[in-house]
Amino acid sequence: MCCDTAEVVTCSASAVSQQMSKLEREVGQQLLAKNGRGVRLTDAGRLLAEHAGRILSQVELAQADLEAQRGQVVGELRLSAFPTAARGLFPTALAALRAQHPALRVRSTEQEPERGIAGVVRGDLDLAVVLDWYNKPMPLPDGLVKAPILDDPADVAMPAGHRLAGREEVDLGEFADDEWITWAEGEFCHEWLMFTLRSRSIEPIIGHRAAETHTQLGLVAAALGVCVVPRLGRNPMPAGVVTVPLKQRVRRHVYVVWRADADRRPSIRAAVKALQTAAETVA
Repeated sequence: MCCDTAEVVTCSASAVSQQMSKLEREVGQQLLAKNGRGVRLTDAGRLLAEHAGRILSQVELAQADLEAQRGQVVGELRLSAFPTAARGLFPTALAALRAQHPALRVRSTEQEPERGIAGVVRGDLDLAVVLDWYNKPMPLPDGLVKAPILDDPADVAMPAGHRLAGREEVDLGEFADDEWITWAEGEFCHEWLMFTLRSRSIEPIIGHRAAETHTQLGLVAAALGVCVVPRLGRNPMPAGVVTVPLKQRVRRHVYVVWRADADRRPSIRAAVKALQTAAETVA
C-alpha cells in the first residue's frame, strides 16, 4: 500500500508526521517506510491498520445496534457531497431532515467523490454523495453500501455566439477544434472528459481549469471555451451561455454510500430517503 501522507488525512503533513512518530513510540515498532516520494505501510503498520479497521467496524455496529434498538432518528450524522450535489440537493434534503427529525444533528461538507469515499471508509463521514459517469464507473472499496439518488444529464455549454449555439443537439466530435474548460488535473471528472474525448479520437485542447461549475460557466460566458455541464446544481445560468444536449445522452450517476456495518442505523435510512426525495424535485 503506497500513499502520500498528506492525502491520507485532512491535516498538515507535519501534524501527520508527529502523530505517526508518537504512535510508533507507543507500539515500539516502525509503521511507515519511505517509498520513493511517498510512504508505505510496514508489516507492523499493515497489521495495526487491519486491527483499526476491525475496531472501527465494531464501533459502527455498536452505534447501529443502539440506534436500531431505540428505533429513533437521533444522534449526529456527518455527510459530504461533491459541490453541484451539495448545491442541488443539500438545501432541500437537510431542511427536511431538520423538520422531520429535530433530535438529529446533521453536519455537512463539500468534498470531491474520492475524498468523500475515503472519509466514509475511515469513519470520518457517515455518508457521502458521490458520482460516476455512464461510461466510467467510480471504483468502490469493499465494505460500502450504495443507493441511487438520480441520473443527471449533461449538456455542452458554449458562448451564445458559438457556431453550434442554435442546434437542438450536438456531437462531441464537432468540438475537436474548440478549447475546453475542464476540472483540475487528476480529478475524476477531468479524467472522464479526457477518456471520453480520446475514445472519439479527439485530442482535447485544454484552455482553462476550474473546480466549480459556475466558474467554468463564467469562463464560457467570456467566450474562452466550452465545457460539459451537468444539470444538477448549475442554475442560475450566466448571461451569454447556451447549453445544448449531446446526441450521446451523457449522464452522471449520482448515488450515496455508507459503511455496510452502519446499515441498520435509522439516521442513515432517513438521510438516504431525504436525498432521494430531494432528487425528485430536480430530476
